Amino acid sequence: MAEINSKADGKPMIEFRGVAKSFGALKVLERVDLQVAKGEFLVLLGASGCGKSTMLNLVSGFERASSGSIWVNGREVKDVDPACGMVFQQYALFPWKTVRENVEFGLKMRGVSRKERAKVAQYYIEMVGLKGFENSFPNKLSGGMKQRVSIARVLANDPDVMLFDEPFAALDAMTRQVLQEQLLSIYEKSGKTIIFITHSIDEALMLSTRMVVMGSKPGRVVQDIANDLPHPRTADVQLSQRYIDLKRSIWETVQVEVMKGLEAGRL
Repeated sequence: MAEINSKADGKPMIEFRGVAKSFGALKVLERVDLQVAKGEFLVLLGASGCGKSTMLNLVSGFERASSGSIWVNGREVKDVDPACGMVFQQYALFPWKTVRENVEFGLKMRGVSRKERAKVAQYYIEMVGLKGFENSFPNKLSGGMKQRVSIARVLANDPDVMLFDEPFAALDAMTRQVLQEQLLSIYEKSGKTIIFITHSIDEALMLSTRMVVMGSKPGRVVQDIANDLPHPRTADVQLSQRYIDLKRSIWETVQVEVMKGLEAGRL
């Protein structure tokens, strides 16, 4: 299998240019300069409150920067951007719609024909491993299955960028591992540019092509690491010296930032 890193072609898909964000007197982000290449799988790490989710909201257009600018695929983000698809921690499915209807929803809103949206929905339902559950309602699905429906719904809209806000945090450890493996497979097949938020260093190491550690409030980039671990990333990778070295380096940075936040009363 070719390494996933080869999908990043070096062209900036996402750019943060001197971005700052405040909510009233609370400064959440301070002069963030960051580029994400097309096809890259970037994981954001950092203590609670360091602005990770705010960064996703800025990229998607749900929030506006206080200063600076965000660019997606060569266009400045000024409003909610259809080029970005968000997968939330809490699924955000329509409970009265079936799996197929949830996945088709965005296509229906765009006026895609019934025949075409059924075809597209089926393709992504099968990609996330939910063939046979097309007519099931969300209350009949496990948490992991609901999250896969959310991922299929975003993929069906064919966004340039996929944004994941701690999508597996509420799942048990075994389900989380299975979905990590499935997400890597989906990434390989789709070649999408991904920004993924997690508090788990292990999850970051297993998924990413690159990891960025954010400092405590106000949020800023304090560490930027290319993830050169080989693929496929099985449990054996976690026993390698390179894995251990990367984890130690990230943990030391996160620990310093958490202590700064505690001492300053920001956490």
